[in-house]
Amino acid sequence: MVTGVLALTLGILCFLGVVAFHFPEYLTTPQLRKQYSVDLLRQILFFSLIIAGGLSIANILFRRRRNLNIAALCLVLAAVALGGSEVPVGDFPDNTPYIGLDWFILDLLGSTLIFVLIEKIFPLYKGQAIFRKEWQTDFVHFVVNHFLVGLVLLIVNFLIHRVFGWMVRGELQQAVQAINFIPQLLLCILVADLMQYWTHRAYHEVPFLWRFHAIHHSAKTMDWIAGSRMHVFELVLTRVLVLGPLYVLGFEKSVMDAYIIVVGFQAVFNHANVHLPWGPLKYLVVTPDFHHWHHSSDDAAIDRNYAAHFAFLDYFFGTAVKTDKTFPEKYGVVGDYVPDGFVKQQLFPLKPGRD
Repeated sequence: MVTGVLALTLGILCFLGVVAFHFPEYLTTPQLRKQYSVDLLRQILFFSLIIAGGLSIANILFRRRRNLNIAALCLVLAAVALGGSEVPVGDFPDNTPYIGLDWFILDLLGSTLIFVLIEKIFPLYKGQAIFRKEWQTDFVHFVVNHFLVGLVLLIVNFLIHRVFGWMVRGELQQAVQAINFIPQLLLCILVADLMQYWTHRAYHEVPFLWRFHAIHHSAKTMDWIAGSRMHVFELVLTRVLVLGPLYVLGFEKSVMDAYIIVVGFQAVFNHANVHLPWGPLKYLVVTPDFHHWHHSSDDAAIDRNYAAHFAFLDYFFGTAVKTDKTFPEKYGVVGDYVPDGFVKQQLFPLKPGRD
């Protein structure tokens, strides 16, 4: 199963990579294009095709998950037929609309390699499978969120300028930018987390908003990809409300770049099936142990642990989980009324029913 899924995953990524080589102006992220070594990407694509093709052929010959591996081999052959690693890349305009296919490929590869390895070395639940129940739903959320990254950024930037633009003051931004890098970064994360805390709390306490946020809480198994489960409305609204104040304060670009790395890592890591001895650090920053309690459907965990970065915010506002248990016993929405499947979950908040 593992080698079959690996072959299929590489087959999909190779096929998408070849398509991206054909249409780079529409399928690649402008900021990333400047960082690429095309020769290195061609080598990676070449060896990935060999690995995916070899694994799929071997599994077909040994009659292991034949349908899965036939699909993988078909994707490899399609990628080769479209030019494989030898697709020429000419000059193209840099200001076309795009969907960020390259970012999806890189993030999927990086996240899988890093977080699956961490989960296997430091597991919270040792017997938990990589391809656990409902993983397909979370994978579709992961794919859609990445493919929509360009459109989401356009919408978020438009709304931030319209909603928060009138608050911008040059003197305030200059004062913020005069702060040294480390304290400015910590201030940036604190401001973002304060907005995240109250936005997140509103999702739980306002019935209309909860119907959207319940999608995120419907995952009954926690791992690195479970954090991708999110309604598109929540994705846009949260980014606007969190990034808006950061735009008003005018943090340095280097600080914002560092913040994006921090929030990207924590958003995945804190959902992961990971347990480490955090010691007193667990009262300061949000860890997987801390955030797992937020996703628990145990009575003691309902509407608790809202912070995304700094755990002390929940202790300060009185919303930290208080229990003698070491780990949660169960996850998901109380009553388990949220449907499975990406499309059904996107439509769920729009239907009359349970709050």
